[in-house]
Amino acid sequence: MTQPLLSLDLTIDYPAKRGVLRDARLEIECGEIVGLVGQSGSGKSSIALAILNLLHFRGGQARGTVVFRGRELLTLSEKEMRAIRGRDIGLVLQSPVSALNPALRIGTQLAEAWRAHAGGGRHETTERLLRLLGSVSLPAEESFLRRYPSELSVGQAQRVLIAMAVIHRPALLVADEPTSALDAISHAEILKLFSALNRELHMGMLFISHDLLSVASFCHRAAILHEGEIVEFGPVDRIFRDPAHPYTRRLIQAIPERPGGGQLTATRSEGQLVASNAGCHRLRC
Repeated sequence: MTQPLLSLDLTIDYPAKRGVLRDARLEIECGEIVGLVGQSGSGKSSIALAILNLLHFRGGQARGTVVFRGRELLTLSEKEMRAIRGRDIGLVLQSPVSALNPALRIGTQLAEAWRAHAGGGRHETTERLLRLLGSVSLPAEESFLRRYPSELSVGQAQRVLIAMAVIHRPALLVADEPTSALDAISHAEILKLFSALNRELHMGMLFISHDLLSVASFCHRAAILHEGEIVEFGPVDRIFRDPAHPYTRRLIQAIPERPGGGQLTATRSEGQLVASNAGCHRLRC
């Protein structure tokens, strides 16, 4: 049996609150997109930080296992983790405005991300960055690299963060609520971009969100986080069609309805999820 790209079994404590997360288990296969859904404060971002061994910077402590490509990450030194972060595991944060350095040009920040794990001269690096901009649907122009974050729209800034996260073609991308600050059109464009990157790079992804429709639109499996526990984990189609946990059923029932009746529809690149009050059914295109 093939080993998962990532498997974890985590308990997370903070000084002011123990058991923020309790025995949370999930797996991600190579090339698979797994959605992690939960309310604000449920521990979603703590899982993201634990995977990257960064939880201690927020005063948290992770117990259990985080196995990536057969390697236990929680026992690695900071030097060993720096070799993995950015190269093998990419991270996209929630707020592009706060994640980008306002004092540095976009090109400088992208070049730093590239040189953290790769070499090359200035000309070679610039060519690489221009190709990278094109891959995330940003202007592949040197003039764009000379811009500052304040000169970008929120959607453009989020694409820059995604570019930084995939610059080394990581095996795993952790996206922590990457669409929560975006308008509806930018939101849809970013989800489409994630799907394209997943197909092109065969990249596994943990997509963290409080939005079940976003998860349904392009994830293969979903983990439902409630009161510190993953209460349900399985294929998105099955979870929408036959949710096993009362909290999951509440989430599905909370999906907005169209003015004429019936819940909103979520579409996937390889099929369609059609929602109704009784649940969701997947139709092959």
